[in-house]
Amino acid sequence: MNERVVITGVGMVTPLGTGKKNFFQRLLAGESGIGPITAFDTDRFRSRLGGEVRDFSPKEFISLKNMRRMDRLSHLAVASARMALDDAGVAVDHENRDRIGIILGTAFGSTEVAAGFTKTIFEEGPKYASPLLVPNTVMNAPAGHAAIELGIRGVNSTVNHREASAETAIAYGAAEIGRGRADVLLTGGADILSPFFFEVLNRFRSLSPTNRGPEGAHPFDVARNGYVAGEGAGVVCLESLSNVQARGATPYCEIAGWSMGSAPASPTDWPSDSTGSVLTIQRALKAANIDARDVDVVFAGANGGEKPDRLEADALAQVFGMGGSKPYVVAVKGALGESFSSGGIRTAALAMCIREKSLPPTLGLTTPLADLGFVRQSMGDVHIQYGLVNCISSGGTFVSLVLRNIG
Repeated sequence: MNERVVITGVGMVTPLGTGKKNFFQRLLAGESGIGPITAFDTDRFRSRLGGEVRDFSPKEFISLKNMRRMDRLSHLAVASARMALDDAGVAVDHENRDRIGIILGTAFGSTEVAAGFTKTIFEEGPKYASPLLVPNTVMNAPAGHAAIELGIRGVNSTVNHREASAETAIAYGAAEIGRGRADVLLTGGADILSPFFFEVLNRFRSLSPTNRGPEGAHPFDVARNGYVAGEGAGVVCLESLSNVQARGATPYCEIAGWSMGSAPASPTDWPSDSTGSVLTIQRALKAANIDARDVDVVFAGANGGEKPDRLEADALAQVFGMGGSKPYVVAVKGALGESFSSGGIRTAALAMCIREKSLPPTLGLTTPLADLGFVRQSMGDVHIQYGLVNCISSGGTFVSLVLRNIG
């Protein structure tokens, strides 16, 4: 790793709005993007809430010709990628396009297209299935569409890693920049709500309410009873620090270190203890050449699930200790729901918090399950030198990213 990796742009389409200004203002204000689902009928389900993307117009970001070929997931991802590139101040031309790439994470891909395509084949016959839909049934459709729309020809890859998809994609992208294999990389994640996806989550009894209490998103709360499904896309623009300095740009922060780990667990369940998460966090801190006491804030992956929230709280307590105010702990899925590939949104949010010296509240947290430094109300004038983006995925995957303030 010869190059230092920095974040120079962010872009997002979320239940709290499109674009960094609208999203960040509402996040800091403690607003929730969760409400009754309107895109499809939920009458037959116990769960009725979702973090839906509303008032999003893809034609503001995508050419009409290309927009017509894309599915909804690609609309969200491509719009976010364009916003991140524009926010970074990077203009694509014939001289740099081969050194600009994209690496996106998605947990489930375009479930609505895949389900509709399959339904047509089995109910009406293969000859009635439109071949124009085939490109959008594959996981790498959003990254491919983004490359076409933006005119970039560098590395193009897709990561499919459940809840850790976006964080893994960001670590992958940082490694590519660090090794000098690209000058600019757009990376993050995107997933959508669809009737099929919602049905699957409901049958796995993952959604709130799982078996008790009212429906809602309550990360790290004693009374949590499952997560609220969400959707959205978040992309960050990565560059080498030397490239940024050469063009006179100002980065949000540096990705100072990262780590991945795993522990035995079934594909739809969680590890029996937090050891794997603890080791992953510790390795990320070591990669950044810092100690646990140097971390000012953790953007946790907690979503209100009974097992994952307990695992993450235990891991944070082991690494950072209990009973103190540092590091601050924030779980934004209380406002956004669980969109699985939310790591792009959360990384972008932390990068903005570092620049703006502010922290958002953790919505839905009433009675914390552990004595950690949870942020209960929005905070201003907070100097963040080091922040941690943490993720625990079903199946036993862990990813941690360390962001450093270099302003």
